Amino acid sequence: MNHFEYKGGVLYAEDLPLSVIAREVGTPVYVYSRATLERHARVFKAALAHLPNAHIAFAIKANPNLAVLKVMQREGLGADVVSGGELARALIAGMAGADIVFSGVGKMPREMIQGLEAGIGQFNIESEEEGVELAAIAASRGLRAACALRVNPDVDAGTHDKISTGKAENKFGVPYDRTGAIYSRLAKLEGLEMRGLAVHIGSQLQSLDPLETAFTKMGELLRELRAGGQIVTTMDLGGGLGVPYRADEVFPTPEEYGAMVGRVTRGWDTRLVFEPGRAITGNAGVLLTEVIRVKRSSNRAPFVVVDAAMNDLARPAMYGAWHDIDAVKPNGQRMVANVVGPICETGDTFATGRDIDALEAGDLAVFRTAGAYGATMASSYNSRGFVAEVMVDGDKFAVVADRILPAQISDAERVPEWLA
Repeated sequence: MNHFEYKGGVLYAEDLPLSVIAREVGTPVYVYSRATLERHARVFKAALAHLPNAHIAFAIKANPNLAVLKVMQREGLGADVVSGGELARALIAGMAGADIVFSGVGKMPREMIQGLEAGIGQFNIESEEEGVELAAIAASRGLRAACALRVNPDVDAGTHDKISTGKAENKFGVPYDRTGAIYSRLAKLEGLEMRGLAVHIGSQLQSLDPLETAFTKMGELLRELRAGGQIVTTMDLGGGLGVPYRADEVFPTPEEYGAMVGRVTRGWDTRLVFEPGRAITGNAGVLLTEVIRVKRSSNRAPFVVVDAAMNDLARPAMYGAWHDIDAVKPNGQRMVANVVGPICETGDTFATGRDIDALEAGDLAVFRTAGAYGATMASSYNSRGFVAEVMVDGDKFAVVADRILPAQISDAERVPEWLA
């Protein structure tokens, strides 16, 4: 459920017509619903409430906007970060260091120091080499870094190859069959406090079966480590729960996910950490755009050219991803069209041969389910600048990220004297 609904034939965000935002802020613009963000966070928390010791760390990479993070913080969520920049954002949003998990395969020394100075609750170590490096940095400061060792369980998540992270050929985590030996060696290092294991097999999962397989394998590792005398008090189960991008798609619910986790982890006697991202913010945002023109030819579907482009919403070009496209004020007519942006790339295509609301120049439309991996993946390709972001709260809105114009980007560049 989300709070983008038609009222009187016009698409609203909560109690505000989207046309108001287009008029006052311009297009393209991302629009987030505070009520939807809060609802999804609460639904996820409720689904895990039966677990004895659960911590939810919102995956900031899904949507790092500070206003979005503030909503997460007010809902009691921590943060899963994968860079020093995301760590800084989590702290600015008011999230406690102890509630932050630092994941990612390429943590740099300065980021490790940043995490140590912030007193973060957990580093997810991706390799033995990383663990040794972190141990040395922590020990040199008289500290011990609380850590979980990320495991690659060699489980196919059944999702897009570019967002699959738990197969043997993926870059993440340590091999399943070497986990025990690596964990034991790291546990002996002065600068580390090894607390447990972590796993994340991919994003946008349509079935709970791969997750259950991975979690079951993690339970076997847990028992193996404890039998060998190791201390394991935390099990980080990652994220990955998918959301529907098409109106006819059905995905596992948070309640079904929570029930599965409860069944698989019974008797583990550990703190459980979860890292949802898309499941909370995906349906809480849309990308609002205006039709520039409709380009027609005699023997093929027309091209609906909109002012949003692949630099604003990269998922269709990068993954072939689907986003439902709806008119803000539909006239009751339909058309089969190719929806494209202005960028000089054939890849700047949002839909091909799609049955959509009939659109003409000047009409407003939305790409739905754009609240995750939308603005955060934007670029300035074709010198187009960066899209603005808005959050709606009831019948009011605020700009939560200014539009960055091409001239502002140029102002940050320099021509050396020897080229002047």
